[in-house]
Amino acid sequence: MRLGPSLSIALVIAAALVTGLRWPPTRLDASSAGVLQQPRASAQTKVNAGSTYREHIPGTEASFEMVAIPGGEVWPGSPEDETGRSSDEGPRRKVDLAPFWIGRHEVTWDEYRIFMYATDIVARAPDGEGETLPEGIDAISRPTRPYVPMDFGMGVDGYPAVGMTHFAARQYTRWLSAKTGRFYRLPTEAEWEYACRAGTATAYFFGDDAARLGDHAWYFENSPDGYQPVGTRLPNPWGIHDLHGNVAEWVIDQHAERYPSVEPVLWPTAQYPHVVRGGSFLDDAPDLRCAARRASGPGWKRRDPQLPQSIWYLTDARFVGFRVVHPLAEPSKEGGHESERWWGPDTEEERKILERQKRTGEAPERSRP
Repeated sequence: MRLGPSLSIALVIAAALVTGLRWPPTRLDASSAGVLQQPRASAQTKVNAGSTYREHIPGTEASFEMVAIPGGEVWPGSPEDETGRSSDEGPRRKVDLAPFWIGRHEVTWDEYRIFMYATDIVARAPDGEGETLPEGIDAISRPTRPYVPMDFGMGVDGYPAVGMTHFAARQYTRWLSAKTGRFYRLPTEAEWEYACRAGTATAYFFGDDAARLGDHAWYFENSPDGYQPVGTRLPNPWGIHDLHGNVAEWVIDQHAERYPSVEPVLWPTAQYPHVVRGGSFLDDAPDLRCAARRASGPGWKRRDPQLPQSIWYLTDARFVGFRVVHPLAEPSKEGGHESERWWGPDTEEERKILERQKRTGEAPERSRP
């Protein structure tokens, strides 16, 4: 991965002032006109590859599209003779997957900043009228205010959200589930690779020739200075955009040197390392392959001056975002333990910081959308 010149906090702030960037942005530009709600996917028995539904985030103008992925088997990882292969891409073994839906593109700032700045919470009038929030939504923790623009000057409307920790991405899926009434989570590594390959067995979903990558991906050769608006390169055979490049994407799994793990999901037990997939605008072609993996580390927060460091933001990972999954079979709502495994903090340190944040009221300001 090519890191390029580092961005100092002072330069980011200066650039924001010069360009007139407002952070947070005060208007949500995604239009909800014509949004149709698909029947609940979990009420169906199967999905057809490439079918879609559009989810509108209640109380906002934001929406996003989900693409159906049929159940099947995948052999995650790469063959030993694949160009650019790393040692952590094997050994390969078959993984059986149930049907699921996955975001057509990465979560954008149009969606994420609602969660980040609590812009879905409407001040109530003295007579009590106002938006009725879903039960428990106020109890969901949200990010503290960042001290620098988290788009790092690369753009907001229509661009992928970046710079969130693995924990923050999981909390977003908890919030999104509460807002919509539909269970959302991060994909597993196996699900991500299965969706990326779309039935192919080559290094990239379009074949083995990296010379074609520019038609399908934003990467170091064509976008070294920053990410690009989502969905502006050709999709894979199942209609999903930006699986190669633009920004790398969190999956739920802990990173291991031997992949895949014995279990279908390698559940996180520590703050580091987690896995990101797909490569980014800072990466060369081999790092964008379907099987390519990257492990997170403490260096992704190197310039965070807080003690303890933020559980929400990555000051040195402007290349990391995520997309969401909705499984066809939702976890049981009884007790909530299965859902919590997908959403909750990984470590005791994260739990303590979260509890302190709740006690001190260190949370986003309540404001109108």
